[in-house]
Amino acid sequence: MIGVIGKKIGMTQVFDESGKLVPVTVVQVVPNMVVGKKTAEKDGYNAVVVGVWEKKKSRITKPYAGQFPEGVAPTRILREFRDFEKEVQVGEAIDASVLEGVRFVDVIARSKGKGFQGVMKRWNFGGGRATHGSKFHREPGSTGNSTYPHHSFKNVKMPGHMGNERVTVQNLKVVRLDAEKGVVLIRGALPGPRNCDVIIRRAVKKS
Repeated sequence: MIGVIGKKIGMTQVFDESGKLVPVTVVQVVPNMVVGKKTAEKDGYNAVVVGVWEKKKSRITKPYAGQFPEGVAPTRILREFRDFEKEVQVGEAIDASVLEGVRFVDVIARSKGKGFQGVMKRWNFGGGRATHGSKFHREPGSTGNSTYPHHSFKNVKMPGHMGNERVTVQNLKVVRLDAEKGVVLIRGALPGPRNCDVIIRRAVKKS
């Protein structure tokens, strides 16, 4: 599977081949350094380990530094791509050119954190009426019977922490690719705030 790590810059709009104006997200792909390789004989599966964004020496522990071979600077982010389709060597840099010929991609990122939210925002509950003496506005309502089963079941939709979780958006079209500038234009919106790290890989369900 082909993939790279990039940074979400923001959104804009461009004209596609048919002259239609489409919204796109701009992703900057800096050179991804190949830190290591995993093999089926030793690790049980084949994968390429890549890293981006060089880390400060003052923030590196000895166990963390032990993951990097000599001559490769420790990076802030490490990710694995299983069954990498192109032959690469440790210490080699991967750029946006690996996505040439790829029409659809899956994008993985961490969504925006919303903090502690109620059921109307978190689960799209309708809520109660606002007027006519109603005292039920934004509450969740009953979460279980009092006599039986005398407790709330698991997975009941309640208020709680929202966002800041790993999100995968599938089958997004690559509108434009500039390997020299390291820029990829992907149709539609991507999860996460601006300047967040995103993983771009070849789409699993669509080619």
